[in-house]
Amino acid sequence: MNRISGKLILITGASSGIGAACARRFAADGARLALWARRRDRLEQLASELDQGRRNGARIAAVDVRDRAAVNRAATELVAAGQVPDVLVNNAGLASGLAKLQEGDPDDWDRMIDTNLKGLLNVTRAILPPMIARRRGHVVNIGSTAGHLTYPMGNVYNATKFGVQALTEGMNLDLAGTPLRVSAVDPGMVETEFSEVRFHGDRQRAKAVYQGFQPLTPDDVADAVAYVVNLPEHVNVLDLIIVPTAQRNVYVVDRDTP
Repeated sequence: MNRISGKLILITGASSGIGAACARRFAADGARLALWARRRDRLEQLASELDQGRRNGARIAAVDVRDRAAVNRAATELVAAGQVPDVLVNNAGLASGLAKLQEGDPDDWDRMIDTNLKGLLNVTRAILPPMIARRRGHVVNIGSTAGHLTYPMGNVYNATKFGVQALTEGMNLDLAGTPLRVSAVDPGMVETEFSEVRFHGDRQRAKAVYQGFQPLTPDDVADAVAYVVNLPEHVNVLDLIIVPTAQRNVYVVDRDTP
């Protein structure tokens, strides 16, 4: 049964990767879309693609989730237009750098903390009150297997994703007494721009991360998110971990030997 059709779904970090894949999947299922990301040109391109043959076009806004004022403005505009999201997908997130803590770049730390934690908080704080007022809504936080098991030189990125897990649990507790749901979807290795961003544009190093095995695609994760939000309202998936078959945990990946 398709329970997504007609619902308004707000996706952050929607200009590429998992966010864009979720937008395409939800559009195919008949959802209405509000898409936020920093890169407006990419949002416009995605919206144009999705609007082909659709009656209701995607509503886009250039929003950096780290900018609380910008988040609040965009959220206020949505609510004022009568567009309270039925589903919020907190997808915006990144890794920046890979180094031992004692050798790490504090600018990388700030970028990850401000995006992965503060950004998620900024958006959720702006969207939850109107959801609660309507007594309807579902928040899906995109976490990571890095929020379940630390790995060498992951330190601050791991900390932010462990934080997403804690926030997901805390939101569920704080929403007790309401019909709202909060879920986490935690992917393992997905081939997106993730590693390219982590390695500051070093494409060769980023490509090596996914060599020798078949990683997840953004569409695989979008399928998992769609499953979670399409469940009956009395069902809440607290946490869904999705990994490629070749990945057994954050350390063990079955790679083809050359």
